[in-house]
Amino acid sequence: MSSSSSTVEPAATKPLNSRGRVIFASLIGTTIEFYDFYIYATASVLVFPALFFPDSTPANALLQSFAVFGVAFVARPLGSILFGHFGDRIGRKGTLVASLLTMGIATFLIGVLPVAKDNPGWIFLAPALLVLLRFLQGLALGGEWSGAALLATENAPKGKRAVYGTFPQLGAPIGFILANLLFVVLNATLSPEAFMAWGWRVPFIASAVLVIVGLYVRLKLIESHSFQQVLDKGKVVKLPLASVFTKQWRPLLLGTFIMFATYVLFYLMTSFTLTFGTSPASVETASAAAEAAGKPFNPDAFVPGLGIARGDFLWMLIIGVVFFGIFTLVSGPLAEKFGRRRMLLAVTTGIAIFGLTWVPLFGAGTMGAMALLIIGFILMGLTFGPMAAILPELFPANVRYTGSAVAYNLSSVIGAAPASFVAIALWQAADGSTFLVGLYLSAAAVLTFIALWLTRETRDNDYENNIA
Repeated sequence: MSSSSSTVEPAATKPLNSRGRVIFASLIGTTIEFYDFYIYATASVLVFPALFFPDSTPANALLQSFAVFGVAFVARPLGSILFGHFGDRIGRKGTLVASLLTMGIATFLIGVLPVAKDNPGWIFLAPALLVLLRFLQGLALGGEWSGAALLATENAPKGKRAVYGTFPQLGAPIGFILANLLFVVLNATLSPEAFMAWGWRVPFIASAVLVIVGLYVRLKLIESHSFQQVLDKGKVVKLPLASVFTKQWRPLLLGTFIMFATYVLFYLMTSFTLTFGTSPASVETASAAAEAAGKPFNPDAFVPGLGIARGDFLWMLIIGVVFFGIFTLVSGPLAEKFGRRRMLLAVTTGIAIFGLTWVPLFGAGTMGAMALLIIGFILMGLTFGPMAAILPELFPANVRYTGSAVAYNLSSVIGAAPASFVAIALWQAADGSTFLVGLYLSAAAVLTFIALWLTRETRDNDYENNIA
């Protein structure tokens, strides 16, 4: 085993930061992270193809827009290395401030970026700047989650690490709800022309408010006792990444796959279900929609969905995400009571079984889809909540930022990045059935189950004095 082997943790040192400050400072960054994901994903479909790639065909413009969206997945592992290095070298506080500032500036600048449409001088520069800003967002996001997780868990009282670890995890459901509610309001209050002209900018510019408040709180933080121990003992690692890959490769590999099913589940529940749920249910409906939009229609390429109106399905998703938030909070006490490994083994088994129920649940129409969303998001909360405890607990304090960040973001590359593409390809290959998509989720759960089975329980690890 690595140096993260289980030992009894000594009496906890009194936290240096107040509970309220820890909650808010760890929550705000991940809230912005997921808020950004949803507003950018929505804009990538609704406005970016026409505004930034006006000379391309509609299909190519959409593909180019999604390609820019995917730039963040390339940048995130690089961000985990960059911010992980400084998080383990100079401390958690300064690194968290830098990641939030980078993310906030990039998101705000997207909101004020000139577009290529009707601006000939920006036909190349506007898309290039969009790619750059998206890259900076991904870079910041690569270091944000791990820093927020460490902020929460390294300031937690004894026996409360998993409970405190749910604070940054709550950013996912909160960010989702904020982003989707804002788009619902904009859709209800603005004409399509006004939304295309300036309304799409509002969500990006509005994120500045969250960033400013978050920076104010984070600047008041005191460095965690765990990292202070590293400084006091002169155990700062010169090259944290090299140390992780040479001495902590086993927990790095296990941590990557422990997170794998969580990522696949998240992107299937939020991205694929929206695509499938809102796609026309019949050839006639699809043909009529294409005709109304003035677009060509190929019946041979038609793949049926549920045919639920987009606005209605967004409300269904919002309801499901409420369960996501509730069960994220529930997961903390459960992970403390039963242990991270035992609890996650049970939840991962549930995810594998859930994948086999997609066909009958979606086959039951709107009510079945709502049941699927609720069950899926309950499982999402239960599996996502403990990740902020178990991934950092796998690593010693002086490489903990880098180790947990790299594991989390490597998992995003193999789990999150291809999930939506693979799911849509499987849906199309099965002529509209979701059987293969559900099987894909079940297979991901099996890989995570194996990783958990090979991992020792981390609940009682010495979190402060475990230094490599």
